[in-house]
Amino acid sequence: MYFYAARQPILDRNKELIGYELLFRDGVDNVFPNIDGDEATSRLIEGSQFNFGLEDLTDNKPAYINFTLDTLLKGYPTLLNKNGVVIEILETVQPGKRLLAIVKDLKEKGYTLALDDYAHQPVWRHFYPFIDIIKVDFLTCDMETVKTIIEDLKPYPHIKLLAEKVETYELYNQAFELGFEYFQGFFFSKPEMVQSKALPPSGMALAELLYETSSVEMDLKKITDVFERDVNLSYKLLRYSNSAAFTRRSEINTIKQALIVLGAAEIKKLLSLLFAAQVSADKPLELIRLSLTRARFCELLAISHGKLKDTGMAFLTGMMSLMDAILDEEMDSVMLKLPLSNEIKTALLKNEGLLAEYLNLVTLYEHGDWQAANDKAQQLNLGDEVPDAYHEALNWVSEQMRVMIDS
Repeated sequence: MYFYAARQPILDRNKELIGYELLFRDGVDNVFPNIDGDEATSRLIEGSQFNFGLEDLTDNKPAYINFTLDTLLKGYPTLLNKNGVVIEILETVQPGKRLLAIVKDLKEKGYTLALDDYAHQPVWRHFYPFIDIIKVDFLTCDMETVKTIIEDLKPYPHIKLLAEKVETYELYNQAFELGFEYFQGFFFSKPEMVQSKALPPSGMALAELLYETSSVEMDLKKITDVFERDVNLSYKLLRYSNSAAFTRRSEINTIKQALIVLGAAEIKKLLSLLFAAQVSADKPLELIRLSLTRARFCELLAISHGKLKDTGMAFLTGMMSLMDAILDEEMDSVMLKLPLSNEIKTALLKNEGLLAEYLNLVTLYEHGDWQAANDKAQQLNLGDEVPDAYHEALNWVSEQMRVMIDS
């Protein structure tokens, strides 16, 4: 059984990750809006228990999962670890005595409870003592209503407000000023303030290396020379090549030897990882995580598709797709600074070519736009490979982030 699920990050006021909402659909032909909420939730739990652990999707952060009244009545939330899930009560669930009894019971069992797409009604006041989080849709809720909600919640300081559908920094700043604690959406993947930002010297060295490794036949001497000019890069290369993932027959004595041990594919991944980390020191860690996920997801799709001579180009395209947000600069300006191949630049600037097709599928998937993602996958003759590639990408990124943080 192939299990389709995407995740949307939820950040706190410091732009640090606190959890993911899981968005999902089941099977190639069954699009989420056409499955009733009860079936969708039960399939999610079934998939998460038997196909992969929730922690694989959420990197050991809490999973925010929608529940309908029926799935709540059937006790599905209690199948999940109370420390690994936030129970979201869907906006379609009407407040009443049955729901209140369920909420009280779950709260007594230690579960964290949230009201999803909250529609403000006086009757919800009976639920406030047991609710931990209230999610407000910032695209549809007018400011007067938001301010009323904030005022009415003052006697319940334990309730945290979460702004969802926050897709721009303007909305993020608005919610922040109003006192919201949590923020859901891809606002962090957009440029915060468009400005011209010079790459640091080590960033330029990495950009040069990315270019040198972007051709199918790499010039090992040129790449060695660049590494040898930068002590910090050389240290990270040696540390990476010394990890348990690579088997060696002898000790490494030179930069060139370390590069040979890694091989072309791993060199490209290492450089992309270092470049993203180097130029995004003041950005949310989730931005790096999303960049790496896109990179690996694009690469795995390209491998399955079998149409690219060098699938490393797909990896680099995914990685570079968020460079405007990382550098707070328009993408066309970013591309002028980076010596990337024309195919990659065309994909990122004009949304044209096979690399752009992979990237479009990846972004549709990460937003849970299942109908459009399904159409795009069919165009590329990709089906069951897509959810597998996504989950493999998430696991790979988790490992890379651990390496990056440790070093």
